Amino acid sequence: MQQRLGLTAVVVRDYDEAIAFYVDTLGFELIEDTYQPEQDKRWVVVAPRGATESRVLLARATNEEQASRIGNQTGGRVFLFLYTDDFWRDYEAYSARGVNFVRKPAEEEYGIVAVFEDLYGNRWDLVEPR
Repeated sequence: MQQRLGLTAVVVRDYDEAIAFYVDTLGFELIEDTYQPEQDKRWVVVAPRGATESRVLLARATNEEQASRIGNQTGGRVFLFLYTDDFWRDYEAYSARGVNFVRKPAEEEYGIVAVFEDLYGNRWDLVEPR
């Protein structure tokens, strides 16, 4: 048996503002944006450029409980890990586009890493593995 993780859902307030952040600010690709009238929602999938398996589903909150999780899906812990082949290229580009880094770059045993927040406050590691 072969398995893989395909989508990770990120709860968002608004589809369009989330697309703008992930596509325009982080440089992700918009893979799909399909309206589903029977549920009055959109199926919005983005992915880092060059990603072949992992993707992010931008899932608009539809009730108060879901809305309470926007920006804090993991209780303040790093939620997602974005691997890159050039840490400094991406760090500088993101910084220039206003991405908030909450932990400065550090050389670790496993590579170079810094922590940034998405537009809602979810924490991500930007990592260039060794």
